[in-house]
Amino acid sequence: MVSKETRPTDTTKRRTAAPPAASGTRPGAPGTPAAPAGATRAWAMRLVVVGIVLAALNLRPAITSLGALLEEVRDSLGMSGSVTGLLTSVPPFCFAVFGVMAPRLARRFGPAAVVCAGMAAIAAGLAVRPFAGGTAGFLAASALALMGIAVSNVLMPVIVKRWFPDRVGSMTGLYSMALALGTALAAAVTVPMTEALGGSWRAGLGVWAVLAAAAILPWLPLVRDRRAAPDQAPAPAVDDRHPASGAVADERQKSSGPAPDERHQTSASSAAGQQAPELRIARSRTAWALAVFFGLQATAAYIIMGWMAQIFRDAGVSASTAGLLLAVTMFMGVPLAFVIPRLAARLPSQGPIVLALGICGLAGYAGLYLAPAGGAWAWALLLGISNCSFPLALTMVGMRARTGAGVAQLSAFAQSTGYLISIPGPLLVGVLYQSSGGWGLPIALMAGLMIPQIVVGVLAGRNRTVEEEATG
Repeated sequence: MVSKETRPTDTTKRRTAAPPAASGTRPGAPGTPAAPAGATRAWAMRLVVVGIVLAALNLRPAITSLGALLEEVRDSLGMSGSVTGLLTSVPPFCFAVFGVMAPRLARRFGPAAVVCAGMAAIAAGLAVRPFAGGTAGFLAASALALMGIAVSNVLMPVIVKRWFPDRVGSMTGLYSMALALGTALAAAVTVPMTEALGGSWRAGLGVWAVLAAAAILPWLPLVRDRRAAPDQAPAPAVDDRHPASGAVADERQKSSGPAPDERHQTSASSAAGQQAPELRIARSRTAWALAVFFGLQATAAYIIMGWMAQIFRDAGVSASTAGLLLAVTMFMGVPLAFVIPRLAARLPSQGPIVLALGICGLAGYAGLYLAPAGGAWAWALLLGISNCSFPLALTMVGMRARTGAGVAQLSAFAQSTGYLISIPGPLLVGVLYQSSGGWGLPIALMAGLMIPQIVVGVLAGRNRTVEEEATG
């Protein structure tokens, strides 16, 4: 919602570039339609919503589609258990390496342009990967797709914070719900789709490039129209239900500078001020707690996405049913990813949610260890609930900083550091599986990592901001 104080200024500024009305009346004359500033802004916001949803749908199929066909890919390319573990560690490695570049690229080219390029990279990587030939080519094409996912991962909370600062919880929930839907969809339909396409795993993996190509389209108008950049848009109204919204409003009021009729002359400098706050993010205990929490939940998520279907298959479950079980785990994030961020945004501390999700994870791992096939559907549901630590972490990124620039720094720090932490997990699972010949040790490792995840999650969920701890 645009405040009444800023609407006239924005309308005046845009009217100078607006073409004459089609009816032949001169601009500004009585009877002339109002300048399209409000309509343009509303259209751009709707486009951003569509772009966020389509982008989120594409942030996990590259991983879960591979998990559903991991045995076929491994046999076809001649991979050992250790090399397969390396393959499942590629996503967090790419997210850590390329995610840290996202804020700098966004400052130079704009967040929409970077996300658009990210979707193009995903589409290209997924189209090339099945036909690259050999393990090295497969890994290289996977890295290209994961690079696009990495920068989009980091910038989604930034875009949500800038365009919808009064609806961080609901918009993060929508984004997380779409992400979970894409994750579950890839896990559920990859095997049946592969069979429908002739049984070739290459076709089953490559078809997901079509969805990624469709996600490019909503971002193209936002790339062309740089005036749609959220930093140049009027400040939205404050929703007092969000814990940090008042601080966001205060920060914008402090940086507003001149009177409304002069504001357009200093929009670039004020945007630069928001993009480069004097934050020494590594000094913030909250930032470190959030980074470790993000890393541990990512470790669990990528182990589950990469290996859970194989765990069920080794327990005697058919390939199609194992894919459905993985889909159930991922699908649990669809409703919960919308509910949990909204609930978290209304609580002063997110510790109780962290604890509840952690208990579900421990119960799911215990069942997976004791009776993987007998209670498979129950374990899939419990682990799916536990996996909702991801949308909770994204919500806390938006709540633990006051400004869009602070969110950008915190998002890059938490995700890049977190994904670095998560790299050894899937690889270690592959090594333990190959060396022990079973899943007992890998599952014990997964359950053991849940304890520190709960501890640091409670610390990250405390009601404070990184600006309080890391202002230089």
